[in-house]
Amino acid sequence: MSERSSGRQIPVVVLAGFLGSGKTTLLNHLLHRSGGSRIGAVVNDFGAVEIDAMAVAGALGDSTVSLGNGCLCCAVDASELDEYLERLARPSAGIDVIVIEASGLAEPQELVRMVLASELPNIVYGGLVEVVDAAEFDETRAAHPGIDRHLALADLVVVNKIDRVEDPEPVLKTVRDLVDRAAVVPATHGRVDPEFLFDCRPSEERIGQLSFDDLHRDGPEHDTHPHLHAGYDSLSFVSGQPLDPRRLIAFLDSRPAGLYRIKGYVDFGPYDVRNRYAVHAVGRFLRFYPEPWPAGAGRATQLVLIGTGLDTGALRAELDGCVSDGAPHTDDEAGMWGVLRYVQEAEDPAA
Repeated sequence: MSERSSGRQIPVVVLAGFLGSGKTTLLNHLLHRSGGSRIGAVVNDFGAVEIDAMAVAGALGDSTVSLGNGCLCCAVDASELDEYLERLARPSAGIDVIVIEASGLAEPQELVRMVLASELPNIVYGGLVEVVDAAEFDETRAAHPGIDRHLALADLVVVNKIDRVEDPEPVLKTVRDLVDRAAVVPATHGRVDPEFLFDCRPSEERIGQLSFDDLHRDGPEHDTHPHLHAGYDSLSFVSGQPLDPRRLIAFLDSRPAGLYRIKGYVDFGPYDVRNRYAVHAVGRFLRFYPEPWPAGAGRATQLVLIGTGLDTGALRAELDGCVSDGAPHTDDEAGMWGVLRYVQEAEDPAA
C-alpha cells in the first residue's frame, strides 16, 4: 500500500525544556537517527513541517512559521493545533511520529492537554519529554522554580550536556527526586535512542526489523561516543496463551518507575475472541485499541517494554503471572471492565 491506513495511530511527543537546554539539538539528532521513520514536527515559533527522516536537519529552521510570541501554549488552542496535526497525520504524508518542540518558556502541561484533547482519531499522546541542561540546572531552578513542576509532569527526562559537569550524579539524583515515575536518561549533545520515543520503521532498502544495535552502526557518532542504547533496558514478552485482563491491568496500574514505554498486542482469549488489543503506554499514559485479528494470523500476546533501571527478571515474572490459567471466563461480564477504562469510546468487546 502506498498510503498508511487512516486508522493507524500516530504518537505525538511533546518536547519541552528551558531555553538552551538542547531541545533542537535532540530533535535534529532524532531526524538523523530515526531508522527510516518519517517525522512530522511542530517547532518553536509554531510551524508545521513535514520532514523526511533522511533530509538534512538544518532545513528545519528554514521551514518554520512564526506566530510572533513563539509560545505554543499561548498562541493556539486545541482546535488550532488539530489543524496542523491533521495536515501532518493525513495518510498521504506517511508520517510515523509527530514531535512538538515547545518554546523554552512554554507551559508543557498546556501542550499535553491540547494533545490529549485532540479530536483526531489517529492521533495518540506520545509522552512529555523534558530536556534539562545539566551544567545550568541549579541556576535555572533558582531563577525559575516552575521547572520543578514541569519535571513532575514529565514521562521522560533527558539530562543533557552531561559532559559539561565534572560529577553528574548530584544533578541526576536531584532530577530523580523531582520526577514522578518518569525515566531519567543522561545524554550528551541530545543523543538519546530514538526507540525510546517511537518505533523506528526500517527503510525500504532494509530487510528485517531495526534493532538497538542498528541505531549506532553508521556515522561518526559510533567512533567517538558510547552506544546510544547504553543505560536502556528492554524486555520482549511473548505468550501463546491468552492473558487474564484483571491481572494485566493490576500489573499496568502498578508499573514501576523508569518503565517508559509498553507497546504490542494482547490476546485476551475468551474475553474477546474477535479482537486483539494493541496496547500503548508511555509514562503514566495508557490506551488499548481493539482491532480484528488479521486473517490467518497466529494468536499470541507480543509486548515490548522499554525503560531505565528495570528489573527485567521481576517484570517477566509479573507478566508470566498475567497468563490465564485456562479456566473459561466467557460468562465473566466484568472481566474486561479494567481494560475498557483505557479504550477510547469503549464498546462492548463482544459486539
